[in-house]
Amino acid sequence: MNDLRIAVLDDYQHVARKYADWGSLKARVEVFHGAFPNPDKVVSQLADFDVVVAMRERTPFPAEVLRRLTRLKLLVTTGPVNAAIDIPAATAQGVVVCRTGYPDAAATAELTWALILAAVRNLPAETRHVHEGGWQMGVGTMLAGKTLGLLGCGRLGSRVAKVGRAFGMETIAWSQNLTAEKAAEHGVTAVTKEELFTRSDVLSIHMVLSERSRGLVGAAELGSMKPTALLVNTSRGPLVDEDALVRALRQRRIGGAALDVFATEPLPKDHVLRSLDNALVTPHIGYVTEGNYQVFYQHAVENIAAFIAGEPIRVLK
Repeated sequence: MNDLRIAVLDDYQHVARKYADWGSLKARVEVFHGAFPNPDKVVSQLADFDVVVAMRERTPFPAEVLRRLTRLKLLVTTGPVNAAIDIPAATAQGVVVCRTGYPDAAATAELTWALILAAVRNLPAETRHVHEGGWQMGVGTMLAGKTLGLLGCGRLGSRVAKVGRAFGMETIAWSQNLTAEKAAEHGVTAVTKEELFTRSDVLSIHMVLSERSRGLVGAAELGSMKPTALLVNTSRGPLVDEDALVRALRQRRIGGAALDVFATEPLPKDHVLRSLDNALVTPHIGYVTEGNYQVFYQHAVENIAAFIAGEPIRVLK
């Protein structure tokens, strides 16, 4: 496979070559630093590649795209799962799909708290004001004594709950499968969905995106929240009805939103969320850390080397 061509996608930060020894593969490696705007562009740019390394779910690979990538032999996704890849379609086409490891959920949990703290103390505006020559301009909110609501209390939600308790917050949670016993293991009180939205001062989303959870936070849920409440989403954009959220923010029906994920990513340059003063937005950086990138890219190289040797590893089926 000396003429093997490898495409590494969506390296927005220009760091893919830093974190792995791509030269060890003795193959032609091309790194793409921007997103493809549509499926036709995905196909036209990747038609001549044998191997594609996808960064999480930044570039979708549905069946109709895979069918047109006739040269593709191996598709590597960073992370343990990728809902944007049609794995049955890839397998039927003879394309091997491999995963990488994912060091820890801590990175996203840490960003969740960075967003919460920045939002409740109005740090972006206060920092900007100081840089512009000013001084104090607003009054922040304390978290102690407030209620932290978790939409999902699994691997990530339980980590976020632990920090909330350290801040002296009451922690409550709901998800379709959460039991009172499981919640209690994490020092959390299980409540109904309605209670979660009406009682939370900070409501943080930690659920897997599926057809059952898509749009789970809609106009009705947002309308039942406190007018001072903060909605935080570091999971997946489509869990929230984005249009309903924009309306709620514009009409000041909730206190604000702190968002790392969006319905369309990268977030369009003219998107209204970029301009709302009660929306704190970051560019899906929950998992973007040196530790994660080292594992992602080094495992990707290992996966490709094993495939070349005829013994694929970390295969997804």
